[in-house]
Amino acid sequence: MLVTELADVRYLTGFTGSNAALLLRNGRAVMFTDGRYTTQAEAEVEGAKVVIAEKSAVAAACALAVEQGVTRCGFDAANTTVAGLEAMRAALPAKLRKGWFVATTGLVAGLREVKDEIEQDRMREAAALGCRLFDQVLEHIVPGATEMEVALALEYMARLEGAERMSFETIVAGGERSALPHGRATTAKLPKRGFVTLDFGVVLEGYCSDMTRTVHMGAARRGGAAGVGEREVYEAVLEAQEAGVRAVRAGTTAGAVDEAARSVLRTAGLDEFFTHSTGHGVGVEIHEGPRLAKEQTQVLKAGMIVTIEPGVYLPGRFGVRIEDTVLVTATGCEVLTPTTKAWMEL
Repeated sequence: MLVTELADVRYLTGFTGSNAALLLRNGRAVMFTDGRYTTQAEAEVEGAKVVIAEKSAVAAACALAVEQGVTRCGFDAANTTVAGLEAMRAALPAKLRKGWFVATTGLVAGLREVKDEIEQDRMREAAALGCRLFDQVLEHIVPGATEMEVALALEYMARLEGAERMSFETIVAGGERSALPHGRATTAKLPKRGFVTLDFGVVLEGYCSDMTRTVHMGAARRGGAAGVGEREVYEAVLEAQEAGVRAVRAGTTAGAVDEAARSVLRTAGLDEFFTHSTGHGVGVEIHEGPRLAKEQTQVLKAGMIVTIEPGVYLPGRFGVRIEDTVLVTATGCEVLTPTTKAWMEL
């Protein structure tokens, strides 16, 4: 197997550099990188021999495999581009280019779905930091502040607290922009009255956290002629989110968790405004398996860490999303992001 997806390389070896190819054969591992990472690879890599390639790391890995008599080599088709596969084939002798590489999907990603105790502890710490940051950033959420200013304050505090980086581009979306599920922070000013959604995460020791909270500026508006009111929508989303959390346990399916949350919004007449899946796995990457969505039949296992994040988005009006990260256990789940989800008016 030739592993070139950097997140998979990091998971298997601990290497955090930007150039690597990992050759796995007969229980042995050899990782190829370039001269920029000689010292770093020596310090980080475990369980694999390190080779500093003079040219392409992938070409060097292929050359070693051919030299050792390999006749078939797997690669991850889900993370290899057409150009990448062509480059890999070009590194082979012409007579081996047809049929030597064998497409596989998710072999390493599947291993990553279930976290061991060390990984669980790292993710607890990352999630705990996210919770502290939410409590601290509330003082920056004031009318007239820009979304970008709030995001900057949060990210600055995250780095001061030791975060390697953010898990993804921080989402701060106020007023009508809260109706955008992925409303990246802009120079738009926070309203005197209306919702503000914060979706963010940090990376600690290579593992991501993820959480969303939605707060309200000023008093809530009633539905009136425009339809359902802000407080009603918030309470419906909260009920759906908590139903999703209660549904999580080893042995249930990803689709059943999605349905537990979605059915609450269906009863409230809001399911048409819930436009994404209920959740996803988190780990070395912010989006991993399993995917908690409609009709997904994958069975949850103890040790998986997933998000539960239903939302309602009313175009031109407002949106609400509430998200926890939870650890799947044999009897239920452990919520890693226990910060309050109660209605909050700032």
